[in-house]
Amino acid sequence: MSVEETIKKLPKIEQHVHIVGSVRPETLLWLNKQGGLKLPYETLDDLKDFYAYTDFEHFLKVYSMVNGLITHEKYYETITYEMLQNQHNCNVKHVECIFSAYDHMHRGLDFADMVKYINRGITRARTEFGITCNIRVDVVRDYGPKIALMLLDQIKSKGDNVVSIDTGGMEDGIRPKTYEKVYQTAREQGLHLVAHQGEAAGVDYVWECVEYLRPERIGHGVAAAQDLKLLTELSHRGIGIETCPMSNLRTGAVQSLGEHPIRCFMEAGVKVSVNTDDPPMFATDMNTEYLMLHRELGFTVEELHNIGLDSIETSFIDETEKERLRKQFDSEYIKLV
Repeated sequence: MSVEETIKKLPKIEQHVHIVGSVRPETLLWLNKQGGLKLPYETLDDLKDFYAYTDFEHFLKVYSMVNGLITHEKYYETITYEMLQNQHNCNVKHVECIFSAYDHMHRGLDFADMVKYINRGITRARTEFGITCNIRVDVVRDYGPKIALMLLDQIKSKGDNVVSIDTGGMEDGIRPKTYEKVYQTAREQGLHLVAHQGEAAGVDYVWECVEYLRPERIGHGVAAAQDLKLLTELSHRGIGIETCPMSNLRTGAVQSLGEHPIRCFMEAGVKVSVNTDDPPMFATDMNTEYLMLHRELGFTVEELHNIGLDSIETSFIDETEKERLRKQFDSEYIKLV
């Protein structure tokens, strides 16, 4: 078996994948028709231009257009199931998916119903593929802390399988400290804490995030590589980084995969995971992410296996489940090498 075939067969963890960003192109066209062809795209070839981003802000606009196609809560069952089916095809064992609830609530969709259908998709996938999945609610910075606090109330009463929160959306210009009360309230509710940070703003934003939000993991974190003192602080605090190499390349957060700071993070003692972010939007999947790290940054099979083990440690699952996954990952790895 070739090294690349071995890499494809490695067991994996996905910690940073947006449900909406996982809509298959075929499903996107189907959703578009359900809404009366709101977007001028009818074929898969048409979507090649749709997915060609000029920068991070352009990507967010495209992402928002896809959001607009989800006009009924029930669509979330299909989208979630297909996302997990794609993950299973890359031998992903556990997923922590991201759900931007208010993107739909302000259009009239119901939080509890959306969560219900997401969980139906999760249950179907677990039954058919054995893959597990929990939910993270992205409160989306753009809407402000009042909306975020309202979402925490929704999670408290209707958040079945929601285990964490996040702040995504626009980064530059919205200081992390703005969400200090939100994160403190979420912490008191027993939720795990993540923040998209260092993707589209500078290292000072990451420092402020660490100081005021005290997250357990940081999504992307690219800017953190500029400050060794910050990386030492992340390692000291046990804050993991959810790296998204292909996403960072597509949105311009890095100019080439060879410049991606994942090795810098690891050398500083920071635990990392490797993730797809919005897989069809960035023409990627978990196998592609691992293969590109091997091709462009020289990651060995053993190093990629160790990333999987570190991802288990930083995942939001109990110790019993972590131990089960450790044994499964080691068993499959030994058979491969």
